[in-house]
Amino acid sequence: MRDEAVLVQQAVAGDAAAFSALVTMWRAPVFRFARRLLHDDAAAEDVLQDTFLTAHQRLSTWRGEGSFKSWLFAVARSQVLMQQRRRVGEPKTYEPMESLPELGAEAGWGQQMDPQLLTERLEQHTLFEHALASMDSEEREVLMLRDVEGLSGEETAAALGLTLAAMKSRLHRARLRLVAAVKKGA
Repeated sequence: MRDEAVLVQQAVAGDAAAFSALVTMWRAPVFRFARRLLHDDAAAEDVLQDTFLTAHQRLSTWRGEGSFKSWLFAVARSQVLMQQRRRVGEPKTYEPMESLPELGAEAGWGQQMDPQLLTERLEQHTLFEHALASMDSEEREVLMLRDVEGLSGEETAAALGLTLAAMKSRLHRARLRLVAAVKKGA
């Protein structure tokens, strides 16, 4: 796989294959970020598409200051905020995107798993998701970018439009709130 910096330079120069490689590289992290903030797969998919459309349109404006990753997550964050504004007052609906066989494969049909282990994992995941959902969006954003997506402190601060000190303070508070919510049982 080509180096990210080279891919970005090539994409800025108009290389569609390089931009496609960047999309492939960052698709899952951007979707995860949007999904955790929006709690809706369809809305997260919309954010994903809008993020890469906007990134493609504005790639020439990226001046190389900071990382491409923080710039891309800043674009994604902007798209999440626009999606949240659009959704105000809309009823929540669920429309599954996967087919039944796809969903079954993801659920592990045909695989052996200890039922107790599966139950424990589900309980831990549910507790974490409830704790994360109980936090305000600014706290979820900083946790998702720094701890889940692995952006550096500087990249996280840049993506959120904060100073490094402000990002560290918000991250510390968010981590404490997450631990407290998990201990409380969300």
